[in-house]
Amino acid sequence: MHPVIVVVVLIGACCSFIVSSSVGFGGSLLMVPVLVLAVGAKDGVALAALLLASNNVFKLLAYRATVPWRVATGIAIATVVGAAFGARLLLGVPNVAVVVAVLLMFTMTLAFERSAFEPGQRFAGPWLALVSGATSGFSGTSGPLKGVAIRNLGLDRLHFVGAASLVSFSGDATKVLVFTDGELLGLSEYLLALAVLPLMLLGTGIGRRINRRAGERLFAGMFWTVMVGYSVRLVTTVT
Repeated sequence: MHPVIVVVVLIGACCSFIVSSSVGFGGSLLMVPVLVLAVGAKDGVALAALLLASNNVFKLLAYRATVPWRVATGIAIATVVGAAFGARLLLGVPNVAVVVAVLLMFTMTLAFERSAFEPGQRFAGPWLALVSGATSGFSGTSGPLKGVAIRNLGLDRLHFVGAASLVSFSGDATKVLVFTDGELLGLSEYLLALAVLPLMLLGTGIGRRINRRAGERLFAGMFWTVMVGYSVRLVTTVT
């Protein structure tokens, strides 16, 4: 990998860790496109899952006092089931199908934004998490679906990030197991994850400080900024 690409990947990873720690989700918004461009579609999705799963361990430790284990368990289980299905699907399809899936995920994001979360009002959170996990396993990003599912729990910002950390770790860890079994992740990828651990620690610390200093109104703005970011990512991808 070219040294410039390595630097870009590291910067993108650190920024994704900060976003993920401060808002609870959205790390894949930055991580997936950077890694897909650097190492290819399938390998990029798999490597992103490994790095995000590792980062979620730090997030769970940082927000351990505000993880709503009881209310988030159903969301986490549904995410695991969906992620396992989506990740298995990824192993058997060509790269172009993965790219198309990512673009479709962005289109779904715009549809959810325009419908003012009507699907989220009609379906229970676990069902949204099931679809979120499946699309995340296949395309590398769940778009707004995970945010919608957790948002429906009615949590404050600290408990929201705690729940999102648990759900994200469950889904990403499931994908890592599938991708390792499918030989998309090997020793070199795990060594890279170890090398990036200091950035995970740094990003989690910065993100947690941002979250603690933000009020509920500012946090809501941060949440919606990430949601809109998925739509912007669609536009920049197709153009």
